[in-house]
Amino acid sequence: MSRLNALPESLQASLNQRSLLKVIAGLNNFDKSSVEKIAWAAGRGGADLLDVACDPSLVEIAREASKLPVCVSAVDPELFPPAVSAGASMIEIGNFDSFYSQGRFFDAAEVLLLTRQTRELLPEVVLSVTVPHTLPFGEQSQLAIDLILSGADLIQTEGGTSAEPLSPGIQGLIEKAVPTLSATKMISNALIDSQANVPIITASGLSEVTVPMAIAVGASGVGVGSLVNRLDNQLEMLAAIRSLRESLQVKITSTL
Repeated sequence: MSRLNALPESLQASLNQRSLLKVIAGLNNFDKSSVEKIAWAAGRGGADLLDVACDPSLVEIAREASKLPVCVSAVDPELFPPAVSAGASMIEIGNFDSFYSQGRFFDAAEVLLLTRQTRELLPEVVLSVTVPHTLPFGEQSQLAIDLILSGADLIQTEGGTSAEPLSPGIQGLIEKAVPTLSATKMISNALIDSQANVPIITASGLSEVTVPMAIAVGASGVGVGSLVNRLDNQLEMLAAIRSLRESLQVKITSTL
């Protein structure tokens, strides 16, 4: 039986319908007040999943404020078990975006090692793993396949930090999302060719304009962080999440 069957039914349904919306509080965001505000907005704005830094106290705050399933993110496998004991429904290696500005990069071998170490610690917990966008596309696709063979249940893409839009408005929003959308398409094709039936979550650099595109190129859901967590006002967060939820209802037939 797939570990994904252990997820709350609401999450399973969102993945099956290819409409999952994950709000990301931030892998390095340990500010309890900030996480609580984001969780409140996520729960009332129509999100399906809340992603927080890997800390048991944050899991408890996030679950209480959002009433949503919670995923915890980290790059240290030893941090996961206490967060799972606190009620996290999923664990995730990545997202790596926040490390790049510090000069910290992750190659395929390290991500695979982290995946195997995590799976040994928690063999039954649903595990999502981010594929670093700093790798060439061919290496990203191969890593995704290797991650699945090593125990990953979901694959997440990234890329927003590498995109520097040259245009304003809607065109700029599309330019910002190009790296993660491209990675999603390439990885989706590779998984189809290898007959690996694993959901892909597209994250990093997305907006209400581009989340339907992510679904069109092969994602089962999207993860959105800075679009929400950079806001100070809870009502603005709520409005942003509702807009994303509405955008995910738009169905685009992929011809790419």
